Amino acid sequence: MNSPNVPQTPGPVVGPVVGVVGAGQLARMMQQAAIALGVELRVLANSRDESAARVIVDTRIGDYRDLGDLSDFAKGCDAVTFDHEHVPTAHIRALVDDGLSVHPGAEALVHAQDKAVMRERLTEIGAPCPAWARVSELSDVEAFGEEHGWPVVLKAVRGGYDGRGVWVCASADEAREVVDSGVPLLAEAFVPFERELAVLVARSPHGQGVSYPVVETVQKDGICVEVIAPAPGLAAEDAAAAQRVALRIAQQLGVTGLLAVEMFATTSGLVVNELAMRPHNSGHWTIEGARTSQFEQHLRAVLDLPLGSPSPTAPVVVMVNLLGGPDPDVFARYEHVMANDPGIKIHFYGKDVRPGRKIGHVTALGTDLDEVRARAWHAADCLRGPIDV
Repeated sequence: MNSPNVPQTPGPVVGPVVGVVGAGQLARMMQQAAIALGVELRVLANSRDESAARVIVDTRIGDYRDLGDLSDFAKGCDAVTFDHEHVPTAHIRALVDDGLSVHPGAEALVHAQDKAVMRERLTEIGAPCPAWARVSELSDVEAFGEEHGWPVVLKAVRGGYDGRGVWVCASADEAREVVDSGVPLLAEAFVPFERELAVLVARSPHGQGVSYPVVETVQKDGICVEVIAPAPGLAAEDAAAAQRVALRIAQQLGVTGLLAVEMFATTSGLVVNELAMRPHNSGHWTIEGARTSQFEQHLRAVLDLPLGSPSPTAPVVVMVNLLGGPDPDVFARYEHVMANDPGIKIHFYGKDVRPGRKIGHVTALGTDLDEVRARAWHAADCLRGPIDV
């Protein structure tokens, strides 16, 4: 008899196997969709304490930066995909050369890995972008600021996310420390935006594409704290224009799987800010709020299955990210949240609670925007707790 304390070996494979490089919360939430589709997930984790490794039986431990680990992990997979963009481009090409089906491919994913490559390509295809330039010396930044005005936004070419690797510099003196750090940088003109939008699209290898409704994202300290679907007050023609931009980027860059396009809405139109080629924080609302969740859609796309309907299930959906607070015992407050609002949906990521760490999200659905937002925020605030309820 097997000991319950010994990890069990997965049984015979009964469906297609999708290998997910990375074992964070995106891979964890992909498992929910995989179960219903009859898809077996395999994840490559750094350790068995990671979010997805806690719930996925076929977890392999290895280093995504090691080609040997990646190759061993990918053997027997019908498709390989990612829950982050950090896998070396050369390694992805090597997997494809070995006959593996990898989505997105290296030639697409590099646009989410390297911001300078992204800006070059988006400029080339005519996507709306801010003025930008590669910079390596303080004099480059000063010249850019003289031409395009201050503040100047400096971004790390690789590795930045959730506000990291982005510096808004009001002067050359502020830019000096960033430049002196030696991080490869690009400079962008500061965009005086009215609000931030995101468009999530999916594209399959044979070219089918769908777009979810345009959403509004609310950021605090560089981290998305709220997503409102659909973006309130956005004219139908403006929403359609944003969706067209996102679908065109997906097609021109050869994206397979999901593509999240983050945009600034300005008085003169849309400006593309960032790209992500995987399920995205701006799409977590789709688990309950769309006919096909972003996680199911991504699995359908990477397996080249017909894509599902992206239509919403309610007139208003609000997702609020749950960041860790001073009290780590979030489960002690489950009872109040569930009793107060049985319609609230709570998702935890299996992570230890630390102040400011993204540990889950809550979703509320309804017909009145103010009411739905209030419900979602009350639930999130209570779970961070304690609050006066």
